Amino acid sequence: MAHNLEQRDGKTSMFYTAEVPWHKLGTKLNNPATSKEAIEAAGLDYTVVKAPLEAVINLIDRKPVNNHFATIRTDSNEVLGIVGNRYAPIQNKDAFSFFDALVGGNEAIYDTAGVLGKGERIWILAKLPDYIRIGKNDLVEKYLLLTNSHDGSSLACAKLTPIRVVCQNTLSVALAGSDQEVRIRHTPNAHARLEQAYKLLGLTNVLYRQLEAIFNRMALTHISDKKLLEYVNALIPNNPKAENQTRRNNIRDTILELHETGQGSEMSRGTLWGAYNAVAEHTDHVQRSKEASTHLRSIWFAGGERLKTRAFALAGSLLRN
Repeated sequence: MAHNLEQRDGKTSMFYTAEVPWHKLGTKLNNPATSKEAIEAAGLDYTVVKAPLEAVINLIDRKPVNNHFATIRTDSNEVLGIVGNRYAPIQNKDAFSFFDALVGGNEAIYDTAGVLGKGERIWILAKLPDYIRIGKNDLVEKYLLLTNSHDGSSLACAKLTPIRVVCQNTLSVALAGSDQEVRIRHTPNAHARLEQAYKLLGLTNVLYRQLEAIFNRMALTHISDKKLLEYVNALIPNNPKAENQTRRNNIRDTILELHETGQGSEMSRGTLWGAYNAVAEHTDHVQRSKEASTHLRSIWFAGGERLKTRAFALAGSLLRN
């Protein structure tokens, strides 16, 4: 399955409220008002339990595997992963409850949610009201992203996810000393930790005001062609011993080109804001994986996200100089 989105009973386990996603799949809703609607539309209306793990010996004997359990999806009996004794599933409905207070108070809307694989990983993206405004007309939408796994491969995580409107770049940021990302372990007190995460992310308005100030400073910071080249070379340095040096050269050339001709470049060309967005456009729109779920992971969690975070940090160091 190229997109790795779950297919169940002829339907894709995903919903969206804005533009049709890149894979042209999923159920379109108009601003779902309740978590129940969102859960049902995204195919997230299932629970996960732990079951004792056994080893089959000589195709006959069964021996318990101490302190190890299988996580099982109760509606399909699919085994999603192997976990330890202290692991406690965070149910999908509880993950949505993290956002319910915001959505119920008309302070946010569920934008998209979905299931990857057989149900071992889920995500929820909620759009917050208002925008970050860069200059007069360059807008950045404010989102919160929550992800959770049911296979023991990762912690539950909630994080700020700003998206630039003109080009749909997902901007990865790291604010020093701020809790813009919260990770929650799958332990018996995980529900209490979800509540604590909600309190921490109640600071989102403060954090987004900080980002607005930083983004505007970046937009007012003009850089010469020489400074732009130094920025890109510092982000992706030469490594003569590396086998992928040609690829590094190509990435640098692409970022430099996107700074001049990319989406929204007419609003940011020649500035540090434009340089940072050229990196984001490269990871989000140019360097695409054939498998949509791999591309999504890169944008939000993996290589693409790390490159954008480094680009933001490097831009911040230039602002301080």
